[in-house]
Amino acid sequence: MEKTKVVVIGGTGLIGSKVVANLNQQGFDAVAAAPNTGVNTITGEGLAEVLEGASTVVDVSNSPSFEESAVMDFFTKSTSNLLKYEEAAGVKHHVILSIVGMETLPESGYFRAKLAQEKLVKESNIPYSIVRSTQFMEFAKGIADAATEGDTVHIAPVSFQPIAADDAARLLTEAAVSEPLNGTCEIAGPDVFRMNDFIQQGLNALGDNRKVVADPDSRYFGALLSESSLVPEGEAKLGETRFADWQAKSPASHAASPK
Repeated sequence: MEKTKVVVIGGTGLIGSKVVANLNQQGFDAVAAAPNTGVNTITGEGLAEVLEGASTVVDVSNSPSFEESAVMDFFTKSTSNLLKYEEAAGVKHHVILSIVGMETLPESGYFRAKLAQEKLVKESNIPYSIVRSTQFMEFAKGIADAATEGDTVHIAPVSFQPIAADDAARLLTEAAVSEPLNGTCEIAGPDVFRMNDFIQQGLNALGDNRKVVADPDSRYFGALLSESSLVPEGEAKLGETRFADWQAKSPASHAASPK
């Protein structure tokens, strides 16, 4: 019996590689598509070939630049190309990984670009599922690095509900193998922290001596945060991994970058 083909755009990255592994373990023919595998969603290189016979596409790709115009250009061009080629190939389900709370943070060029991506997906002719995630536990150090001034890290003291990458990939895989939502679901970790406390715990676990300061004026991807900006609004699917358990299992992963 022929396996159902699923193409994962960004399939060699942190989340994408886990989604590919999950799908293959479940008996699907999962294909990792990225520039380093000969597939470029901006130029269209390799898209027709990789999408041939695909039933589902999972897009977890990310912009190589977070500069405002570059990130908007990436997500709109990449998504438009993908949807065009998918329609020609007869793809039946388009799944994207997006971000919890974006519409509350219009100051951020990155979040505006992700909202533009969502709009393109919703307006296409392809059935879709949008999975909005909170930030990944793996990015604690990367967030700290972006907010560091000297030996001090300025972080907004707001609610923060990070999810382990393994859990995010599992829930994204579940969405990919289910019927299209033609809507949005949210995923998050099991515990809510103050964001400044979470980042301090992450640095402490690394033996990093930087001090985290609670700074309400600190920006996140260019935006000022409110208390609830980074947590789900209502019901969300929750990961199983608690931060303390994640730290004990994979402390080296703290070095990841939020890109």
